[in-house]
Amino acid sequence: MSTVTWIAVDWGSSNLRIWAMGADGADGAVLERITTDQGMLELTKDQYEPVLLSHIAPWLGDTAMPVVACGMLGSRQGWIEAPYGTVPVSPASQTVTVQTHDPRIDVRVIAGLQQLEPADVMRGEETQIAGYLAQNPSYSGVLCLPGTHSKWVAIDAGKVTSFQTVLTGELFNLLADKSILRHSMGAWDEASFLQAVAQSAQSPEALLTGLFGLRASQLLRGDDTGKSRLSGMVIGTELGATKAFWQGKETVIIGAGELARLYGAALQQLNATVKVEKVEEMTLSGLKTVYESVFK
Repeated sequence: MSTVTWIAVDWGSSNLRIWAMGADGADGAVLERITTDQGMLELTKDQYEPVLLSHIAPWLGDTAMPVVACGMLGSRQGWIEAPYGTVPVSPASQTVTVQTHDPRIDVRVIAGLQQLEPADVMRGEETQIAGYLAQNPSYSGVLCLPGTHSKWVAIDAGKVTSFQTVLTGELFNLLADKSILRHSMGAWDEASFLQAVAQSAQSPEALLTGLFGLRASQLLRGDDTGKSRLSGMVIGTELGATKAFWQGKETVIIGAGELARLYGAALQQLNATVKVEKVEEMTLSGLKTVYESVFK
């Protein structure tokens, strides 16, 4: 393997992702990737350094290796609390240094963002946003970051000016796995999903009164599209509630896999213009931007 120049880390609540980074090419090179389930929820403060070292030890030498990290390791329950930057602010523009026991690593943790009114916070997404802005420095517009907690972000002149968090993914998982609706999920049907998106976006206030209809429809009619309709209902309700962000504008989705596809399809169903960027590429772009700012 080529020489590791620095290490990129995305340490979330449930997962840990590590990239060994080289200096080859204009954008640097990923030399090796590691993904584990050793997320913040599984660790105490004194476990972070040993866990990190257990994965990166072969990449270390005699001098301190730069490590740039984002995510929930910077939360109050994480490795070190990285105070929030307050919007309007340039994303990923603040870091804190971890006092490590091992002198072979120099760890910097990227601070998240906070919005005072209405109250909102993010950790990890600010790095993806910074990655997109590093590649599109003149961008002003709207970013959508789908996930367990989706983020809608307004960008102006390189700064996050406002954002909104929506618990769409968590709500879907709770309803699909823990509620009476778990008996009515069935197979996927794209047309049912898109129909539910359109109906729910038009009448987001109807979510609670419509949910039990999924169960009733399955019992009385043998309707097997509950999963598709539930997904369409919660995503459509989100889009109806966030029209101020995306309506009449191009929306850039930073995401991956099926979830990014579903948000793109839902927005297009509502006649929105959509562009999709891969979340890993934007995360690495943001981490690289911070690395160059701090260590070069």
